[in-house]
Amino acid sequence: MRLQPAFLFDLDGTLVDSVYQHVHAWKEALDAEGIELSIWRIHRKIGMSGGLLTNQLLRETGMEIGEERVQRLQRIHAESYRRNARAVRPLPGARELLALLTDAGTPWAIATSGRMETASVSLTALGVDPERTPVVTHDQVRRAKPDPDLFLAAAERLGAPIGTAIVVGDSIWDMLAATRCRALGVGLLSGGYGPDELRQAGAIRVYEDPADLLHHIDEIGGRK
Repeated sequence: MRLQPAFLFDLDGTLVDSVYQHVHAWKEALDAEGIELSIWRIHRKIGMSGGLLTNQLLRETGMEIGEERVQRLQRIHAESYRRNARAVRPLPGARELLALLTDAGTPWAIATSGRMETASVSLTALGVDPERTPVVTHDQVRRAKPDPDLFLAAAERLGAPIGTAIVVGDSIWDMLAATRCRALGVGLLSGGYGPDELRQAGAIRVYEDPADLLHHIDEIGGRK
């Protein structure tokens, strides 16, 4: 009997074109707190949990701050991101890919390092209702990526063994988390990471975006 894989998707940069909106939202938050940091350094951390991202960014500035300021940075980031909700769009092929999996009876879920206050913007743009679709956010697990908790929780929601799951993500943090829970990692270039970076972090295949993955879905065990 053929064992059908479950697909576990990251959200921002994987299904939704929102990475740079997050980058600019973090930049706005840092600027509001008088913390100078280049945009490219912020981009390299997108995909981590907000708390870990904040700590790493501040470590690069040599600053040490308290929990209250960290919470304030995260709040400003969320407010800025929500203000730009209209600029957030599904990536090419994202809706079609999810529709194909649904029609084929292939289980899939979304696992994002963001909290629901920002993830809701991306989910709305994608047309996904978290009341009907398994969506795991950082609100529901102790640790986000690069820890594997999100993907483990998503597989559990689907009732699928994590060892047969396929994690689809755009960042090295997705691939590292997939490797740590022994799922197969598939990388997409739509978040700004390079193919070599994704492969070195554990991706078994790399595609341009959801449309490219849809075109090659049979290569990773999906069916058209």
